[in-house]
Amino acid sequence: MSEAYTLSPVGYVRSCFAEKFGIPRQPQLAPDARAQLILTPPYDAPEAVAGLEQVSHVWLLFVFHRCPSGPAHIRVRPPRLGGNQKLGVFASRATHRPNPLGQSVVRLDKVEPGCLWLSGVDLLDGTPVLDIKPYVPYADEVPGAFNQIASAPPTLLPVQWTAQARADAHNHGARLGQPLLTLIEQCLAQDPKPAYQTPDPARRYGMRLWDVDVHWHYPSAEHICVLAVQTAP
Repeated sequence: MSEAYTLSPVGYVRSCFAEKFGIPRQPQLAPDARAQLILTPPYDAPEAVAGLEQVSHVWLLFVFHRCPSGPAHIRVRPPRLGGNQKLGVFASRATHRPNPLGQSVVRLDKVEPGCLWLSGVDLLDGTPVLDIKPYVPYADEVPGAFNQIASAPPTLLPVQWTAQARADAHNHGARLGQPLLTLIEQCLAQDPKPAYQTPDPARRYGMRLWDVDVHWHYPSAEHICVLAVQTAP
């Protein structure tokens, strides 16, 4: 039996993450990663979010709108396993899915008609959201649950700064009204490069947060140094 379904977004994300590279691989790993969920009609009416102010976290069901999907991705290479080992797609949270659907639990910081203010997000700017569901601790926390593939959070790398990069991060954060410096550290400490790469100290990496480009390198495989934080061209 085969059926097709048509789904329409209830809103779109305005996120600090302007590019896919550097986004945390799970929600909540970067608590200072902030976003707004702009609801679309008729879900921008006050009635749609009535009562949601009593909830601290929500599940977002969304579309991986910038990632390939379909039956070509029955087996995937999860970053957590170094990008070299294959697993069945249903054993992984890889962004390449049979259907381009994702889910994340994020912190709900403020509720306004037509807009939800979020943090701890792992969502690309422009992400279409299909549904919002309240997180229910007694039902969603499962005592004794385990995942032997990802049994613990990733090991964090120390993040160093050049003096100029740190000063520029502080200044851009003040301009944006965002905790830019701590967000950069939270994202980079999780080592965003592919796990199978051995970093060359001469290679310069970059990611974009809001309208700011962040550049760093690996003086060694065990730590990161932020080289520059500057307005994106």
